[in-house]
Amino acid sequence: MKILHALYGIDCRVFQTVNRHFENKILNPFFRIITHLGGARFTIAITLLLMLAAPLRIAAFSSALSLLISHLPVHIAKRFYPRKRPYLTLADSFSPDNPLKDHSFPSGHTTAIFAIIIPFTLLIPYIGIILIPLACIVGISRIYLGLHYPTDVLAGSLLGTITGIACFFAFHS
Repeated sequence: MKILHALYGIDCRVFQTVNRHFENKILNPFFRIITHLGGARFTIAITLLLMLAAPLRIAAFSSALSLLISHLPVHIAKRFYPRKRPYLTLADSFSPDNPLKDHSFPSGHTTAIFAIIIPFTLLIPYIGIILIPLACIVGISRIYLGLHYPTDVLAGSLLGTITGIACFFAFHS
C-alpha cells in the first residue's frame, strides 16, 4: 500500500509540474489544438480518409481495427476503475472551460492516437520520427489541460501501442 501511495504522489507531482504552465500564452493555444488529434472526430476521419490511399490501405485498416479494439478496454477500465480527473481532486489544478467529467483512467485520446499511428509506423518506420513524438505530445496535452494524470496517459499509450502492433500483424501475417 505504501508503494501505491508513493506512486500516486509521483503521479501528482508530475501532473502539477506540467499543468502549472496552463496559462502560458504559447503553450495554451498549442495544446488546446493538438489534443484534438486524439479525439474521436479526428482519429476516425483520418483513418477513413487514409483507407482511400491504395499504398496505405492495409495500415489504415489496421489502424481502424486498432482504434475500435483499443477502446473496449478503455471503456471497461473507466467503468471499473472510477478515477476522478485530476482537476477535480488536486488543488490549484487548471483545466479548460467545460472540461470532461467522466473518469480519467486510461486516457482515451492517448489510446486513440497511438492506436492509429503504430500501424503506419510499422509499415513505414521512418515516419515514426514524426508520428511517435506527435502522439506523445497529444498525451502531454491531456496532462497540461488538467484532464489526466501521467499514469492515465502512460496506460493509454501502452494500450494503443499494443493494440496497434497486434492489428498490424494480424493484417500482415
